[in-house]
Order: sequence, then structure tokens, then C-alpha cells
Amino acid sequence: MAQSGNSASGVDNTFRRKFDREEYLQRAREREEKEAEARSKKSGGPPVQRKPLKHRDYEVDLESRLGKTQVVTPIAPLSQQAGYYCSVCECVVKDSANYLDHINGKKHQRALGMSMRSERSTLEQVQQRFESVKKQKTTESFTVQDLDDRILKQQEEEEERKRQRRERKKEKKREKAAEEEPEIDPDVAAMMGFGGFGSSKK
Repeated sequence: MAQSGNSASGVDNTFRRKFDREEYLQRAREREEKEAEARSKKSGGPPVQRKPLKHRDYEVDLESRLGKTQVVTPIAPLSQQAGYYCSVCECVVKDSANYLDHINGKKHQRALGMSMRSERSTLEQVQQRFESVKKQKTTESFTVQDLDDRILKQQEEEEERKRQRRERKKEKKREKAAEEEPEIDPDVAAMMGFGGFGSSKK
């Protein structure tokens, strides 16, 4: 027994992995140097100057394809697939809410060359804007006379609709009365001894 114990002392039977610290420190330094080089290559150029946000100069078309049926095939180009197609980003968005989110979002604005910051307005620009809005209001404003005219016109239209409805009802009653009245030959009626049923109601 003692002999077997002595022979075991010369063998490494701990089964534990031994790491060479110097080798791994060298690897870590090399990796850090590569990452620093990659970072310096990426940010080598000057930062991109993007334009500030601007007003959209076109109408967003959300209703042109509303209520239309369309055959969807997997081989169709993106612009003809179901949903809303963005030609700038070349993507298809499935519904109008997400399409609006997309065209107002950061990715789309960057593709257009704009940052998400808006330009700071000057005092003169604000005053000009107020003046243009005032001019629009004065040209579009209406007086009490205009309001009265509109109300009278609406009342006349309502009266006309009511009159037409009454006429249609009377016409239907006449047609119904004509259908209900039996068609009797006057010779046969005279032979039977009566000229008609004589109801005074119509």
C-alpha cells in the first residue's frame, strides 16, 4: 500500500487545466491593438454634416390604394407588393401608421441627408410666418352674412329633400292602390248588378 502511494506522488493526476498567463496576456494586448486600429480607421474621416429637418414639399399619398384588391406574388418587385413602398429606403411597410412612422423616422431622414435636429428660427422668420397666416385668415374668413346664407341654403336643401320624400311616398301609395283595385270588365260588372265597390277612401 505504501508503495502504490509513492508511485502516485510523481504523476500529475489532478486533471486541472493549467493556463499560461503570459501567453493569454500577449493575446489580449494584440486583440486590443487590433480593435484600436479598427476604431481609428472607422472614424478616420471628418464627421458627416447633415442638413436640418425641413418641411415636406409633397403630399403623403395614403389613400390612393385604399379599398383596392391586389394579387400578391412573391416574385413581384418591392414597389408592386402589398403595403406602402418607400423608394428612398427601398422597403415595404404593411400599414399606413407604420409608413408614417417610417418616413418621419431617423433611418429615412438620414437616407434623405437630414439630421433629426430642426433649424433654429430667427425672429424675422417667425414674424413673416405670422404675417402669412394672418393674410390667409383674412382671405378665408367669412362674415355673419355668409353664415346666414349658408344656413338658409342648408334649410332650403332640407325642405327640398322632405318634399321629394313626401312625393315618393304619395307615388308609392298610388301604385299600391292601383295594384289592389281589381280589374273588372265593365260589361261583367253591369251584368252582375254593380258598378263598383264605391269606397270613398283613396
